[in-house]
Amino acid sequence: MTEPKQEAAYVKSSSAEIPGMQRFSHEAMATTFEVMVVHEDTRYAQQAAAAAFDELDRLEGDLSRFIENSDIARINNLPTNQPLRIGPAAFECLQLSARIYAETNGAFDITIGSLLACWLSEDNTVRTPSRKQLNLARQHTGMHLIKLDQAQHTVELLASPVQVDLGGVGKGYALDQMAELLREWDIDTALIHGGFSSVLALDKPPGTKGWPLTLSSPGPPEVGRQTIARIDIENQAVGGSGLQKGQHIIDPRTAKPVEGKRAAWACAHDAATADALSTAFMVMSPDEIEQYCSRHPNALAMILLKDGDRKRQKDKILRFGLWDKVGG
Repeated sequence: MTEPKQEAAYVKSSSAEIPGMQRFSHEAMATTFEVMVVHEDTRYAQQAAAAAFDELDRLEGDLSRFIENSDIARINNLPTNQPLRIGPAAFECLQLSARIYAETNGAFDITIGSLLACWLSEDNTVRTPSRKQLNLARQHTGMHLIKLDQAQHTVELLASPVQVDLGGVGKGYALDQMAELLREWDIDTALIHGGFSSVLALDKPPGTKGWPLTLSSPGPPEVGRQTIARIDIENQAVGGSGLQKGQHIIDPRTAKPVEGKRAAWACAHDAATADALSTAFMVMSPDEIEQYCSRHPNALAMILLKDGDRKRQKDKILRFGLWDKVGG
């Protein structure tokens, strides 16, 4: 599937009126990250945020497929059956991706690069590949082609090339690591987001129900976004994925474009999982999402369907899981 986050499924903090909140921003992973902290010492909070941003930059160097000699770039150039030792960040992302791949029956797949190259032109418009091209791409797609060795911290490809892209999980993983670092600094009341599509809340501010978030439909701000839900979260993460006009998603299980959804959101305990699930929910059917949430009681899902009635031009919202826990 394409990884159409980029603020497409908007998750905005409504925390401007929280007393004592301090806000720090940093550019990384082709978007703006923000750390919002409630702390009595402004200088200390600024130093903690700077340390978190340093960790973010380090992680980008390990996880971006666009950075030469990053762990992911090295995997994408790895020959078959040749073990490669990688760092803990990339290894943990691959482990988590393998878990979500299995739990979603392949709907979340970080190895879909070859399929995307078949279907999408450089400007992201859809083209129709030949059956031969699709068959070849499918032979190089799937987490079953990646062998992980926990003891040696190595990765091995069972086919080559396999094009890995952590766009559906990397920002969330970075937020989790930044939150861990903030807690090491004894910063416990904070909210972190990456481009408004990945949000992680720590402890709630005093006197509140939680960190307030607004979930909005995809679309440029000047046109106006439809408010889908308002929620309050604490020690929880929200991920959002969506499609702007002209974008498309590819189902890695069928190797074909899918239609019918404009956006998907997921709530989970950690940001990496929420990120990955919001991507998977853009592909999965409503029945599949319902089954997933029934098996994982801590997961919440919300999807925005395209309404088939063009006269009404109204999208349908489906919710899965106990959204009343967060006020959605």
